Amino acid sequence: MTEYRRLGNSGLNVSVVGLGCNNLGRAGTPTETQRGTNAVIGAAIDAGINFFDVADSYGKTPGLSEEMLGKALVKNRDDVLIATKFGLDLKGANGPDWGARGSRRYIMKAVEASLRRLGTDWIDLYQFHAPDPLTPIDETLSALDALVTSGKVRYIGHSNRAGWQIAEAEFVAQLGGYTPFISAQNHWNLLERSIEAEVVPAAEAYGIGVLPFFPLANGLLTGKYSASKVPAGSRLTHSRTNLLDGADWNQLADFGAFARARDLTELQVAFSWLAAQPSVASVIAGATKPEQIQQNAEAVCWVPSETELQELDRIFPRVV
Repeated sequence: MTEYRRLGNSGLNVSVVGLGCNNLGRAGTPTETQRGTNAVIGAAIDAGINFFDVADSYGKTPGLSEEMLGKALVKNRDDVLIATKFGLDLKGANGPDWGARGSRRYIMKAVEASLRRLGTDWIDLYQFHAPDPLTPIDETLSALDALVTSGKVRYIGHSNRAGWQIAEAEFVAQLGGYTPFISAQNHWNLLERSIEAEVVPAAEAYGIGVLPFFPLANGLLTGKYSASKVPAGSRLTHSRTNLLDGADWNQLADFGAFARARDLTELQVAFSWLAAQPSVASVIAGATKPEQIQQNAEAVCWVPSETELQELDRIFPRVV
């Protein structure tokens, strides 16, 4: 039975496992084609996943992932939640932006382009992909508030922001009477815990739901990799090879033993640990095949005890 949770202090209910759509239209993957994309999206819907996270920068060319997602969801649009993002450099796809991609001018252009590519009249969650040091957050919030008022956007969120930036945006929203951010999407897994120092406390203080991405550390937390076993042709052998070079194999072996002692897979422990964090609303995980979707959707199947959380803290020390 799929679990659904409120996203922060909002009325938006998301599946506890969401589908990250950064693989749609990616070269060399089964989801490079629309047929492959349709298979993955269909499997997600069948598994009860209702939360689809994309960005205008994803795909072989900017916007391609949005286009493919929109086509795959055309018959199910009313029953699903589409989250997309703006704010990364699209190399001119939205025209000149002078680096000010949090500006009112840019946001209005970006949202219209995303709506067109997605083939929809509204975006359920519109996320500011990365901080813009050139534009005051007041201007960004004012523009996003106008989109919510117009109905083109239902809720707003952000990604990759520091704790102080989350607090600043909350203060400015309250002061100006703007629609506040309801979500924070950040890199978080057992191997990457730095957001626990400031981002997570800020999110909890302001009722913001956290959406962790890279829950499996690009595969290191799946059990497929060890000091004596690196799958030939796997992603980490040709992409982000630094993760393999810097891996602590003794640590990962302890993790595997922890999972096996509970008759769980490493994937199930990694997902369930994130889902057990009070601030987490939905764990964002990518997939390129329907069978991966099923594994991910069923991965939140265990509730760790306090003792078990402490044991995982020993294996993967907290960042202080």
